Amino acid sequence: MTRDFGSGGPFALAASGLDGIRVYVDGVRRIDLWKNTSTTVSKTVNLTIPSGRHTLRVDYVNWTGSARLKFGYTPRTSATVDKVRPLAPTGAAVTYDKATGKAKVTWARNKEMDLAGYRVYRRDKGRTEYFRVSGGDPLTGTSFTEGLRSTGAAYYYEVRAVDRAGNESAGSTDQLVTTVDRTAPLTPVVTATDDPVRGVELDWQDDTFDIRYDVYRAVSAAGPFEKLGISYGSSRTDETAPYGETSYYKVVARDPAGNTASSQVLSLARPLAVPTMDTPGTNAAETGIELRWTTSKAAPTQYRVYRWEPSDPNAVPVRVTCETYRAGNEADYYPQYGCTDYSAVSHVGYAYYVTSVDSAGRESAPSATVHTGLRDTTPPPAVTGLVHTSTEYGTVLQWDESPATDLRVYHVLRATDPRDTSTYESLATLPPGTTRYVDVQVPDDQNWVYFVDAVDKRNNSLYTLSGNPAEVVANVSVNEFHLTPGYAPPNTAAWTLSATNDAGSAALTWTCATGCVPATGFHVYRYDRTSDQYVRLTDVPLAADTRTWTDPATPSATTSHYVLSVVAADGTESFSGLAPVVVPPA
Repeated sequence: MTRDFGSGGPFALAASGLDGIRVYVDGVRRIDLWKNTSTTVSKTVNLTIPSGRHTLRVDYVNWTGSARLKFGYTPRTSATVDKVRPLAPTGAAVTYDKATGKAKVTWARNKEMDLAGYRVYRRDKGRTEYFRVSGGDPLTGTSFTEGLRSTGAAYYYEVRAVDRAGNESAGSTDQLVTTVDRTAPLTPVVTATDDPVRGVELDWQDDTFDIRYDVYRAVSAAGPFEKLGISYGSSRTDETAPYGETSYYKVVARDPAGNTASSQVLSLARPLAVPTMDTPGTNAAETGIELRWTTSKAAPTQYRVYRWEPSDPNAVPVRVTCETYRAGNEADYYPQYGCTDYSAVSHVGYAYYVTSVDSAGRESAPSATVHTGLRDTTPPPAVTGLVHTSTEYGTVLQWDESPATDLRVYHVLRATDPRDTSTYESLATLPPGTTRYVDVQVPDDQNWVYFVDAVDKRNNSLYTLSGNPAEVVANVSVNEFHLTPGYAPPNTAAWTLSATNDAGSAALTWTCATGCVPATGFHVYRYDRTSDQYVRLTDVPLAADTRTWTDPATPSATTSHYVLSVVAADGTESFSGLAPVVVPPA
């Protein structure tokens, strides 16, 4: 005979009887008991048969005595022996009953001899994970029915065969079913807040994809409700909500199948429109303070401006006569208005706020307060009476006190070329009442131009306006004294000498980086202009490890020049370069 063995697998062929028996599988002899016997003979052969159709042939001969023959083939179902998966079920189909919401899956019976049953799996459309829905034990029939939620969701089904060894087949072809949608969206839970400029902000939790929300407003909780618009997100702004009134809102969620869910009615008592103050400024002529504020398109267009002086603890806001005008463009999404307070006085700090007034004469709460004053851009007058005196300790500048009542500082500058701003140096910033400055630059027959600029408390000055003091600030041209010695000992030492003014005395410091000859001591010399000689100030050499020395007799009100000698072991001296120091009068 020929039969279909399905997926094949391990089988046991068993034969027994009297006399001769031969068993063939696809023409190949598997059992050979071809003997003339008087007793029963038997044999069992374990064989793995491939999948598909195969031919079994049994030959039997009876020579003498009784004739007896028994033959059978059975699958071996032990899990340790059978590792072959069944074939996937065929003929899978699914039907869906919209009235009951049930899906029925059917399939053709497998031809496996060791089949235990079937399992049904389901997955959401758009996902890859399957979940078994047919329970724990395999199904022995060829159909399965289950109820699905009527949400409009789509699912795929597949069927898998299971043999007695527990091997599970691949899945059948996927079968799609789409449920009818009778499930309403989530009911929106709405909150409302008032934005004084934008409008009433409505917010709710968002549902799944493709949900539309219809937003409604009414003047009473009972309606009628007017549809404001549609939102596909979780919020909407009602820009036309009336100020000073209570509005009632509801939001209706609607899915593509037409299912709806309506929120509870929510009320919001919106206060009168409060303007949003912008940063104030002054007009070009500096004759008034410009105020600006922003409102919504639904706000009133009548406003009142109030002002007071915060420096006065007893001051109360007073209404300002201030003509309102439309600022910005007519097409601006949020209209801007403004007015100019021409009664403001310079150098006085003010606080302002604005209110709106509706057609019934009701006045809103005040806006946020802004603080400002009439801007002052007028610099103090140019410094007068600037004179100089060249001295041995530098250049002494003197000038007249500025008449400016709001003077903050004097700024002293110096340049080598008044036409080249890159040569400007800032020397000092001096408080009001100071009309003298000494530039202790070492006099060396150099030409300088000095500037003194008056700066007020608002940082106005002629220099800040022009950036070039040579154009706007009185100046003096100075030639320094020539105090540098005409000669100096040859600079033969590798030591570097420096000098600074320390409370009227020259403090000397010397160092040597590289190439220094070992010294047994040091001498200090100071140049004397009267005798045109370098006078030694140390009677005996300073110790070899000495690096500082202070001249106790430094001349005052002049510039001194020092030189250091390095004493070698043989008593010879080598000299550093000159080190000048300025000591002004005490």
